[in-house]
Amino acid sequence: MATKFDAAAYNFRKKCPYISKDLLRWFPGHMNKGLKQMQRKLTSVDCVIEVHDARIPFTGRNPIFTKTVTGAKPHILVLNKMDLTMKSLIPKIKDQLKAEQNIEHVVYTNSKDQHCLGLKMLRPLMVDLIKNSNRYNRTEESDYNVMIIGVPNVGKSSLINMMRSKNMSVRHALPVGAVAGVTRSLMTKMRINNDPTIFMLDTPGILEPSVTDIEAGLKLALCASLQDHLVGEEAIADYLLYWLNKHGKFKYVDYMGLLEPCDDIHQVLFSGARKMNRVRRVRDFDGSTRDVPDLTEVARTMIKAFRTGELGRVLLDVDLLKNHPSHASRSTRQMA
Repeated sequence: MATKFDAAAYNFRKKCPYISKDLLRWFPGHMNKGLKQMQRKLTSVDCVIEVHDARIPFTGRNPIFTKTVTGAKPHILVLNKMDLTMKSLIPKIKDQLKAEQNIEHVVYTNSKDQHCLGLKMLRPLMVDLIKNSNRYNRTEESDYNVMIIGVPNVGKSSLINMMRSKNMSVRHALPVGAVAGVTRSLMTKMRINNDPTIFMLDTPGILEPSVTDIEAGLKLALCASLQDHLVGEEAIADYLLYWLNKHGKFKYVDYMGLLEPCDDIHQVLFSGARKMNRVRRVRDFDGSTRDVPDLTEVARTMIKAFRTGELGRVLLDVDLLKNHPSHASRSTRQMA
């Protein structure tokens, strides 16, 4: 059983670690091309499903989608990876999304779980929304076209694969991966249901051309919506450490081989290297070799532990949730 620590006994950092905004800019050519393709396809789409990471329901959703893609089309926000977030806060999150962003339809899913209730309710919900919408030039069409959009690595392709597998008893057809940017272009229509006939269009993950909020960018990086090597594994691990300490989440202490919470990422990584025996061989100027702690590899391991839930369920946006103690304390600090 993990040791419990009193967060008030430690003098943790009060500010988010600084990182250059240049490291958070990742808008390659395929994203711009993909966005233009999506806009051209809108006339043949009946519904838009926006997939996002359930750990950051308020952060990182691309406003370009809201302004130029979703438009007047029926819109469902799917918050995926619900198995990694704090389920007790879901009702409050849904209420806030409705109040602040007028999002009526929010569905939580785990696209890796074929028994997920959110996946089961998604098909009837989109069929109902399409039937009750103005389909314009597609009024006479019997088939339904649904476009899947979202930032990179939130599970868009996995969602399509699971729905296709559940509804048609066929194998997965779209490539998926844990690295942002697997889907790089708009794919052909993928049938996911026969009665009624429903096709889904997979799209590349598209970020904002530039991230203006450093902490928002680090949250996206921590959730793997930015490629790790572009931001830096140690920088991502440092933000993770800052967030965990700030919110009294100390499972990392045992995981990294520490005796107590620590606010210095280098000490944490050195401790992890000792526990995991992660070393790399380097050559000195005189030609001799020696083993040194592989801090980058340990940082990767720490980040992976967060992403797989080994460090506990989290809501990275908990400070943005109104009527929550962390939001109140943050507001007080801002006023001070």
